[in-house]
Amino acid sequence: MARKPTTTGARRPEFRLPELAEFQGGLEPDGDYDGVALRGQDFAGQDAPGARFMDCLVEDCALDEVGLKHARLIDTRLSGVRGVGTDLADASLRDVEMLDARMGGVQLHGAVLERVVVRGGKIDYLNLRKARLRDVVFEGVVLAEPDFGGSSLERVEFIDCALKSADFTGARMKDVDLRRCGQLDIARGVDRLSGATISPAQLLDLAPVFAAAIGVRVEG
Repeated sequence: MARKPTTTGARRPEFRLPELAEFQGGLEPDGDYDGVALRGQDFAGQDAPGARFMDCLVEDCALDEVGLKHARLIDTRLSGVRGVGTDLADASLRDVEMLDARMGGVQLHGAVLERVVVRGGKIDYLNLRKARLRDVVFEGVVLAEPDFGGSSLERVEFIDCALKSADFTGARMKDVDLRRCGQLDIARGVDRLSGATISPAQLLDLAPVFAAAIGVRVEG
């Protein structure tokens, strides 16, 4: 008799973008963007706290130092976006896909992510401190030094991705699946993996980190 899986998988976003109107122009504080496509634009340095994106496509846009604190992204796809220092602190992302992003220093601390897929690309120094992640999938993406400190992760999957020097200090986990993570490197917070599932091979790889966390000295 087959064993039932003990880790509940993430629910992925399900949405179909409607026919979109092309949008040209800048981002504005509390701006309302509904059913539009933003393609190939440079939004570097623009400040749009509280902006709302619903049924939108953001494609091949530059987001360097864009201020989107408290923004809301719903039923939205971001594809090929790039930028350093994008500020999405305390933002809300629901039913969102981020595809092939090349970003660094993204601020998502205090944000709420629900039914979000991040697929492909590379994100350096992702700041998710004290964020809430539910039904989130990281797939085929390189995450260099991501910070999950104090965050809550529920039904989060890491699939075929590289997790380099991750910080899970103070994190809380439930149904977090790390078994298919291609590279699993935890710099801090290995003691917070209660609620996560790893493979036997990953357990062996992490043995020195577990030993150091509980003060065990290993000598030949």
